[in-house]
Amino acid sequence: MEIILLIVGLGLILAGAHFLTEGSSAVAQRFRVPEFIIGLTIVAVGTSTPELVVSILSAIKGESAIAIGNVVGSNLFNVFVIGGICALILPLPLTRENIRRDIPFGFVTSLLLFLATTDSLFSQGATDKIGRLEGIVMLLLYIALMWYTIRNTPRPDKEEGNTPGISLWLAVVFIVGGLCGLIFGGDLFLKQAIALAKSMGVSESVIAITLVAGGTSLPELASSVVSLLKGRSEMALGNIIGSNIANILLILGASATITPLTMGGITRFDIAMVVLSSLVLFVAAYTFRKKAIDRMEGLLFLSIYAGYIYMLIK
Repeated sequence: MEIILLIVGLGLILAGAHFLTEGSSAVAQRFRVPEFIIGLTIVAVGTSTPELVVSILSAIKGESAIAIGNVVGSNLFNVFVIGGICALILPLPLTRENIRRDIPFGFVTSLLLFLATTDSLFSQGATDKIGRLEGIVMLLLYIALMWYTIRNTPRPDKEEGNTPGISLWLAVVFIVGGLCGLIFGGDLFLKQAIALAKSMGVSESVIAITLVAGGTSLPELASSVVSLLKGRSEMALGNIIGSNIANILLILGASATITPLTMGGITRFDIAMVVLSSLVLFVAAYTFRKKAIDRMEGLLFLSIYAGYIYMLIK
């Protein structure tokens, strides 16, 4: 029964994220917000909304391990599974923006997460946690990144005055309905994930890193594969990197600002794997002249993820 309700909750989350994004985009277009800003803000954050809802609800309910594990698992799933699957379908080109801005900043962000969650390395007897001050710093960094990206993204020569495909009142219905789906679906999904962990006799952190993270990463998987099949392969990798940055700075930042997040069952090895995933992309960007992630590397990504999951659950 837990599995069925878990799927129902996930369905509500994904549907809520879709309708919220569609409604918000329609409202933004109605008030003539440039489309490139819509893409960088509403659409980009929209694919991370499931992780945001689950992590914030987890933080509010004192389930820190799920809040952090959800982000850790999502980032690993994004790089190793989504990146691996996309590279198997079609080699992923590395754009100039990926190499000069996105991948280096993603690597720095993963190092920031490692430093924020290893207090005991620098102060004997300290508890490993993400404090409220660290959460605020993460949020400020995310806002600064969005500001920098918007400032340095070329505007189209001519803004097209496209009218939204839905009316304003329907867009508002989409937004309200999407929010309701996210809130109720997130609450149901979280409760059933905890119940499932207890019934299976495994830790909540393992459920968060595997099942919860995989479920909330479905929007990234869908958008990346669709971008790839539509011939926009450069967008697939950008979506993965952007989502990982948002997961750490926006989602963990917002969650820790609400309440400090203790590590629970999340280990340094789990956090180190997030750093490794960013390091793999960093090495690929700066050591290979082909400037693309090919099928062989995609297979390697999937193998690394399979090995990690095996070590996690054995």
